Amino acid sequence: MKGSSEIPLATRHLGAGLAALALVLTAACSGSENADATGGGEAEPATAMITPEDGSDEVKPNLPVKVESEDGTITDVAVQQSGGEAPKDPDDMSGSLNKDENVWVSDWNLYPGSDVEVTATVQNEDGEESEVVSEFSTQPATDGQRLELMSNFPTSDETVGVGMPVIINFDQAVENKKQVENSIEVTSEEGIEGAYNWFGDEMAVFRPKEYWEPNQEITVDIRLAGVEASDGVFGTENSQINFEVGREQISTVDDKEHTMVVERDGEEIKEFPISNGDASKHIYTTTSGTHLTMEKYQHLVMDSSTVGIPVDSPEGYKLDVNYAVRTSGSGEFTHSAPWNGQLGESNESHGCTNMAPKDAKWFYEESLMGDPFIVTGTDRELEVDNGWGFYQRSWEEWLEHSETGKADKTDGNGTVGSAHGEPDE
Repeated sequence: MKGSSEIPLATRHLGAGLAALALVLTAACSGSENADATGGGEAEPATAMITPEDGSDEVKPNLPVKVESEDGTITDVAVQQSGGEAPKDPDDMSGSLNKDENVWVSDWNLYPGSDVEVTATVQNEDGEESEVVSEFSTQPATDGQRLELMSNFPTSDETVGVGMPVIINFDQAVENKKQVENSIEVTSEEGIEGAYNWFGDEMAVFRPKEYWEPNQEITVDIRLAGVEASDGVFGTENSQINFEVGREQISTVDDKEHTMVVERDGEEIKEFPISNGDASKHIYTTTSGTHLTMEKYQHLVMDSSTVGIPVDSPEGYKLDVNYAVRTSGSGEFTHSAPWNGQLGESNESHGCTNMAPKDAKWFYEESLMGDPFIVTGTDRELEVDNGWGFYQRSWEEWLEHSETGKADKTDGNGTVGSAHGEPDE
């Protein structure tokens, strides 16, 4: 459920339960004066168990809240959090109810250092409802032991290309990557399959199996609060990213033919003469593969020292260029090159895709971050971690590198596993 008054019947994968304190519900119940001749009477009030148990202190915030009833059905669970890292008005805690409607488990973790009140409503066979309450507090997050979001791409309110991944950068290393993955839910209007890969211990990347469907809204719920990134390191807050996928624009560069073709929504709209890297050295060879446009500059100074070649060396350079669109992390851009008289004829650059000024201006103005930019025909392959070369891994390889090994579906029904710090069943 997204709010505590609604409990979905879908069952999520849950870890092993904790020891629980049985609390007998004390709603009024007495024998009926109108009992039938067989001696039957009203049913006893339903009972329930809540974990963590009432009065617990210093509970790890990544342990699940669990409600179980052996003799009734669960009709409502409300989890209230205050103090500590909890915001003034925290979101309602959603949870998952099993098929028999007698076990409820929270979907997400609790805020560190907070006071928690869990109120469960259960119903006996006569439809009589009773409540049970458990109050406890969670372990705080200490200085230097707080996982926080460093940056993310895209940011809210951006419009991006159909290849755009969701890139999350954390402020410190993450050891429990599976827990963190399962705490981030990506939801799209057009549901697809996607999965995470990690590049180092501080960057998680969510990539669709194929490109996003164009013209739709994407929501990313980053529920870091209470997640245990590593031993004793807890996330402290939740956040959300909302962005839009725009039209589908895919550009393909043929290195041997010295052309770039741009397709929009499946139709060719432009063809440009270009000039790629001259390949006199490996570093001067334009990389082949599926790139994504990353950023763009109306004016940019290109300095060979940024790729390890001193400006004052025989092969050094420092150029002022216009209408530059980055396509890799190793210094490749499309840009205006009015000095290059071999556009459409031969490759003369240091690795960038040179274009005529009017063509470069058009491409600059019409590009969105995350547009696929595909280069064919060179003997230098784009590395998966060179810029945003994430589509260089096949979908099968991408899943193999995922911590969960499973595809997430972006249909709003949760993540593929538990966000809690407990062994998988």
